Amino acid sequence: MHLVMRGACGANCWDRKASRESKVGQSSCKHDLRVWRFGARTVLVCSGHRGRQLISAGLNEQTCTALHGVESTLQNSTHSFTFIVSTMGSLSLAWVGDGSGVLLVLTTFQVPLFMMRFGQSNLYKSEDYGKTFKDVTHLINHTFIQSEFGFAISPDHSGKVILTGDVSDIGGFKLFRSQDFGLTFVPTDLPFEPLIQMLYNPGDCNTLVTLSIMLDLWLSEDFGATWRKIHDGVCLVRWGPKNSIYFTTNYNGSCKGKGMLELKKTADYGRSFQTIATRVFSFVLGGRFVFASIMTGKGTQRKIHVSVDGGKVWNMAQLPTVNHEQFYSILASNQDMIFMHVDDPGDSGVGTIYVSDDRGAVFSKSLERHLYTTTGSETDFTAISSLRGVYMTSVLSEDGAMETVITFDQGAKWQTLRRPQNSHCDNETSTNRPNRCRLLIHAAYSITMMMNVPMLPLSQSSAVGIILAHGSVGDEVSSLSPDVYVSDDGGYSWMLALRGPHHYAIMDSGGLLVAVEQTNAPVNQIKFSTDEGQCWHTYNFTSDPLHFSGMDSEPGSRSMNVSLWGYRNDFSKWVVITIDYRKILTRDCTERDYVQWLAHSADPSGSHDGCVLGYKETFLRLRKDSVCWNGRDYAVTKKLSPCPCIIEDYHCDFGYYRPENSSECVEQEELKGHPLEFCLNGTTEQLQTSG
Repeated sequence: MHLVMRGACGANCWDRKASRESKVGQSSCKHDLRVWRFGARTVLVCSGHRGRQLISAGLNEQTCTALHGVESTLQNSTHSFTFIVSTMGSLSLAWVGDGSGVLLVLTTFQVPLFMMRFGQSNLYKSEDYGKTFKDVTHLINHTFIQSEFGFAISPDHSGKVILTGDVSDIGGFKLFRSQDFGLTFVPTDLPFEPLIQMLYNPGDCNTLVTLSIMLDLWLSEDFGATWRKIHDGVCLVRWGPKNSIYFTTNYNGSCKGKGMLELKKTADYGRSFQTIATRVFSFVLGGRFVFASIMTGKGTQRKIHVSVDGGKVWNMAQLPTVNHEQFYSILASNQDMIFMHVDDPGDSGVGTIYVSDDRGAVFSKSLERHLYTTTGSETDFTAISSLRGVYMTSVLSEDGAMETVITFDQGAKWQTLRRPQNSHCDNETSTNRPNRCRLLIHAAYSITMMMNVPMLPLSQSSAVGIILAHGSVGDEVSSLSPDVYVSDDGGYSWMLALRGPHHYAIMDSGGLLVAVEQTNAPVNQIKFSTDEGQCWHTYNFTSDPLHFSGMDSEPGSRSMNVSLWGYRNDFSKWVVITIDYRKILTRDCTERDYVQWLAHSADPSGSHDGCVLGYKETFLRLRKDSVCWNGRDYAVTKKLSPCPCIIEDYHCDFGYYRPENSSECVEQEELKGHPLEFCLNGTTEQLQTSG
């Protein structure tokens, strides 16, 4: 069984030719399983006595000691439930609310029959974090729920849930709507057949939009009770700030003619519209920015235009023009800047990352030869949530070797990862290419290459400094079975934590890490660490091993319950085993359990140590030797101290860039001798700069 923890391409994957769109391989029930994570929703799709806890395991076992009393404590805190699912069925999970303990599970079996589909669904509900479940299928009148729509959970944690039911055998579709965390559902007939899932307005979750299969845009202002069509011929729709709706449309009703689209906006729920851009190829919202890829009028060439006022005024971004074989992609964005990938000409699989200013119009070259392949349209670009300013990705060197690079200052400077102290390269690499003896992180690209990488790099904002990732040490990504590495300082240093690929999760705001080995054989063992991955303890959670498919816990990394999903020899029986670790951490953390930690500290003797982008951050972090419970109400405590910026804190000006592992700004060869002009608010400006 193989598990891929990843979501759909989403709003930031855009402006690409059709052959580069993200594709998800369909999986065979007997050999492969895909897990999709959409916020609080996870989808697993498939075409007794508990053992003792071993003494401390892992790679530092000579310095680790066993946790006493774990065996009996975890035996009493382990719960099992079996779901009956058809061999060709799917199983979807959704957490409702924040800290409510409510978990909904939907099992679906469907078979296409000529012009209609036959299927059946069962709905289960847990109110204790997955320890026990009740069959509540009667709440949806035993209606077939389409697996591609699954659960639509409101982002405001108010307990709103929507299920889309297919009753096409009697002529239509239904919504089942709950506003009480799945306690009750109200059926509502839809006046159209939906094409996409219902989209909540982030500012008011009673307001919804969706598209029909006829490309009509429908809106509801009463949580789906009534609907009205507000536009036709709509290709893509997105909620914007202040209840605004942005969408592309074509007057001839076709979405195939990219480059002929109009970008429209409504700020009054479809009662009036503004056309804010024409000749649009695609658009995306990022932070306070609206980006549109617009045809230049010169054949198939496109340029990026950006607006910071909702489309009233547009500026042309100072980025290279692309043709029909190239693409733009926003990698990350916030209220102040964005990372933009621009594909190189040809079929090289690489491009250049540019970083914007606060207007989104003037860009600095940040990283060359950024790996963004044509094979699966996957990029390893990862925003590290556990430390400010940190991003990680992969580049392709001139000789074709793949390297992992990291930035600690929001793209101003990139560098390769350090080799973990407790890992070694092979003799040939160490002797002949010592500069290649470094850590390489496996992410989305490795997954598309069918490497055994069950999870992407993981970090959480509440678990300061912690990163879990699969990696290998050597000349290039050559290991088909990578190991798990952990960083406790936001990527400055790394440690080999677990041999071989694993599924992993961060719990209790970093106070607890859990992992299960990825293997084709049935498993019965889970590993956990209470010291940020230095020591690992094992617990045999069952005497009847199961084919492990994935683990799941409440989003946000605050939970103490982890659920292990899988099946035994009968494919029709899915098993969930939930382990509650709360009683392992027998006491609440106190002030004595925390220590001050200066982020980005590389030289404690220097006055500038820890200064990044104008200020220092000092956090209170849990001591590694403190075995205690942070708690659901734990909040990250930090102190900010202003400090003077140095040259490394600044991006190079437009027309200049920093080579990898360098602090010097170098003029771009293609712009030497050319005037640096750009258009801002309708006026041509000339940039005077020395880098």
